[in-house]
Amino acid sequence: MPDPKYKVVELKDLKVEEGAHELFDSPEMQPYRQFLMAVMTGADPTPELEALRRLPLEKRYVWRVASALKWGFVDCDNLNAEADKRTLTPGDFAKVMELLKFRPMQLALILKTLVGAEEMQRMMVQAREQGRLLLTPLRG
Repeated sequence: MPDPKYKVVELKDLKVEEGAHELFDSPEMQPYRQFLMAVMTGADPTPELEALRRLPLEKRYVWRVASALKWGFVDCDNLNAEADKRTLTPGDFAKVMELLKFRPMQLALILKTLVGAEEMQRMMVQAREQGRLLLTPLRG
């Protein structure tokens, strides 16, 4: 009897973001695909993990994610965000929000995996508290 908490979804029916297929098929993701297949088929993933272990840091999945965050936030400025918020059309604002919709959950998932649930939670709470102190909206 199927577990009512889980819904079986065909791989072809999964909705993915634009560009996800290209990234998944890229040469950089091949060692991760092989690891995924080993895990999903119940095979011993030791050889795949060894292949990943030999990759230089700059070729790793976590490096791509961390680098993207760095370049995305290197000039993080709430005043620029406030100016855009005030001047975006409702349609453009909706597009931006659609891009951001899953990012907090994705970041929390990556952090939880890398540093554990307790440290991820501490980091998120600390970020929220620092954000309260630093970010003040424009008046007017």
